[in-house]
Parts: sequence; C-alpha cells; structure tokens
Amino acid sequence: MPRALLSVTDKTGLIPFAQALVQRGFTLVSTGGTAKHLREAGLAVTDVSEVTGFPEIMGGRVKTLHPKVHGGLLGDQRNPEHVAAMAEHGIEGFDVVAVNLYAFAKTVSGEHELDDAIESIDIGGPAMIRASAKNHANVLVVVDPADYDRVIASLDGGDSLHLELAAKAFRHTAYYDSMISRYLTEAAGQHWSQGEVVVMGWSREAEFRYGENPHQSGLCLVDPMAKGGVVQAKQHWGKSLSYNNVADADAAYELVADMPAGSCAIIKHGNPCGAACGADLGDSYRRARASDPISAFGGIAAFNQPIDRAAAEAMTEKGNFLEVVIGPAFSPEALEIFQGRSGWGTDVRLLEATLPPATSYPWIRTLRGGAIAQSSDEDPANEWKVVTDKAPTEEEWLALRLMWAVIPHVKSNAIVIGNQSQLLGVGAGQMNRVQSVRLAIEQAGEHVKGAVLASDAFFPFPDSVETAAAAGISALIQPGGSKKDADVIAKANELGLSMVFTGTRHFRH
Repeated sequence: MPRALLSVTDKTGLIPFAQALVQRGFTLVSTGGTAKHLREAGLAVTDVSEVTGFPEIMGGRVKTLHPKVHGGLLGDQRNPEHVAAMAEHGIEGFDVVAVNLYAFAKTVSGEHELDDAIESIDIGGPAMIRASAKNHANVLVVVDPADYDRVIASLDGGDSLHLELAAKAFRHTAYYDSMISRYLTEAAGQHWSQGEVVVMGWSREAEFRYGENPHQSGLCLVDPMAKGGVVQAKQHWGKSLSYNNVADADAAYELVADMPAGSCAIIKHGNPCGAACGADLGDSYRRARASDPISAFGGIAAFNQPIDRAAAEAMTEKGNFLEVVIGPAFSPEALEIFQGRSGWGTDVRLLEATLPPATSYPWIRTLRGGAIAQSSDEDPANEWKVVTDKAPTEEEWLALRLMWAVIPHVKSNAIVIGNQSQLLGVGAGQMNRVQSVRLAIEQAGEHVKGAVLASDAFFPFPDSVETAAAAGISALIQPGGSKKDADVIAKANELGLSMVFTGTRHFRH
C-alpha cells in the first residue's frame, strides 16, 4: 500500500489532496497540527510518532529526524541493498511527500525578537524535502499547494513530475535558507559584503511580455526581506506594467525619495527629465513637466506625498501623457479623476508603494560569468566647502542642495542645472563632461541665467567652468579631487562664480 507523508504550514488545498490520495489507496502519515487538521476532516492518519516509536520532543523541534522517517524517504527501491536494509530495520518507504516550511519571512517582517526568528527556522521540513528530492526516482515531493492537482493527475497515469518537482523542491529550500542566512548575518552586526559568499533569494512575481526590447525575455522578482519599492507596489489602475515601466518607475521613486516633501520627479529612459518642489503637488508636477515638456511626454511621474486632486488635475490636463504615476497613496478624488479621463487616462498605471528607504543592501548587476555588487549610493555626511572667493547666496544654497539631490540619479557623465525649486536642464550619459554641460545649458535655454550647476564628478579642466559662466550660471557644486582643482577654482574666481566642493562623487553607470 503506498504511503504519503504530509506535514505542512500552508494548509491550502490539503484536505482535497489528502482525500484524493486516500481514494487511490494511500495511507496517510502526518505530524502535529497537520494530523489534527486531517482528522478533523474525517481522514484516518498515522502519527509520525507511531512510525518512529518516539514522541515529538523539545516543543516539536525533534519529531521527523529519525531513521524510520528518513530511511523511508531516502531508500532507493531500485537498489537491492537499500531494499534489504529497509526490510531488516522495519522501514517502509514513502511514495508522496507534501511538506512546506515554517513561515520565517512572515515572522521576521513583523514585530519580533531574535528568539522568535530562531524558533521560526524549520529544520525537519527542509531535511525531509531535500531527502525526498534526492530520492525523486522513488518519491514525489510537493512543496507548493498549487501542484496538488498535477500530482494526482500524474499518479493517475499522466506525465511524470518526479524530476521537475525535485528541482522545485531544491529551489524552495535554497530560497528559504537564503532568507535565514541574510537575517542572521544582519543580526550578527555584519555587512552583506563580509561573508565568504553572497546569498540572495528572490521570488518570481510576474513575467513581462518582454524585456527592454521585444526579443528579450523579462521577469519581475521580489526580495522577500525588503520592504517598499516599485516591485512591491499595489496597482490601482491601468494595463500591466512592462520591464521598462518598472525600471523607470523605480528610478523616479528613488529620485523623489531624496527630494524635499511635496516634490515631483519625472523620468524618461532612466534619466530625470523633470524635478521640482512647488507650492502644492499640482504645482510641483507642472514645474517638473516644464523642465522638459517634450521628454516628459510618455514619462513616469513620482511623488513623495499622497497624490491628491490637485496633482491628478495637473497630470490630466490637455497635452499630458504619462505611462506610470507612483506615490505613497492616492486620494479617492485623484483616482476618480484618472479613471474618468478619456484617452490615455484609461491606460496610465497608478502605483501605490512605500517610499524606498535608504539602505546599504547591495545593488547587483549580473555579468557573463558572474556579477558585481555595491551598496546603494547614499550621500555620506561629508562637510561641504566653499572653495571660491565668492560664497553662494541663500537662494543659490537652496538650489545647490536640490540639484545635489538630483545628480546621483542621472547617468554619468552627469550635469544638472536648476534653481531652488526646479530642474531646468540635464546632460546625461556623455563621454566627456563639457559636452554634458553644453547639453544641460541648451535644455535650460533662457532660464539658465542665474541658475546653478551640479556635476556628479570633478571637473578635470577649467573648460566646463568657462562654458557654464558664458551661459550665465552663477554657482557650481562638484565633488572636487582633480589634479587641476586649483586651475578650476582660479577660473571660477576669475569669472565671478561661487563653487562648492562636496567630497562625494556620484557616478551612475
């Protein structure tokens, strides 16, 4: 008579699955709460303690770690030595094993103590899953309730699932262990980069129609240990998101999170084309759009305060078109305005997400053969220094601080020009810095006069300062650190500009 071992935390679909097994002649073996759940449904169950001849002890920490269990999971029925050993020791095999694990991620994502987290680490479950998956030639191992119906169909003569489900089982335990190792590393006061290996686990959230281009595939993956951000957003309205939508929405939300409260940022193709902080959210959006109206068309708009009627009305004015709008919340009035807007308003994706917190967790870029990783680009507490004879005015200081919040979010070589409330021009992704300066000046147009300029890295030569001064820029902010800093400072003094060194570079490649 075939046997099934059932021991699950997630009891979704368990009773119909167990009933189907019994109908096919299976004997059920189970543990603790799972056995109780099955009996309450009228099913006959053998407790694991009856199989092992040993009670569950230590609060359930030890119950399945026994030769009568693991011999039944690991015994290869094709191997005469295994069969003989099982017969000698009175070990019966298992044909189906359904196990899923203690909810570790749920425990550590809420209020908890370290002891709570430790007790949520499953030991017997992963051991049973791994043993069954290793012996998949003889055992069907099921870790996901969504597979129950497929298992029954397979038992009825359908396609064999043994190898497929074994692979899924090892993915399941690897993912589970990745969460535990990350949690304990942080609890021990260690940085993610200090370990001899970097262990990451993501769950598959969705499959995009394609990646950056139609010939590329694309996936959306969720970090179970992280909170907030675009991939964990709630979508209120609009068609499904694309790979590029998510990438740009993340860039927009990261930028606006660094800006003053009440700000709006607009991203197009990974770079800011608008950023502003106005009198209200509607004013912030209009100012951000005015930074570059052409590029803003079809862009991603992000806000760092709940999106209200004023913001929704501004975004749905004639001539506007946005792919995605994201913020920490939407008022009912704002949702009504978007949903009632004819034309593009029916397609715009409305995303509600927690603002991404500052974190040192790694940004990982996969390469052929491996990956490179770094902590996120959070501005350290370096002391800014005025290095010119002339100091910035109060208004220039406000503008310099706003532009310095924007610059880390622009692809290098990066130059931004703006005033105390608005981004006016962007030069991004150029191979030489002076060309980025020219592009930013051209975009700022007549508004460049009296504006300030920020550079993500030092000026290697005075030419960028000369170009900025000729256009009417009044103040500059840059990291400093060039061998020619003295020449650059001298040129700024000669041209009557103020210049601030931050000591921090913000390359974004």
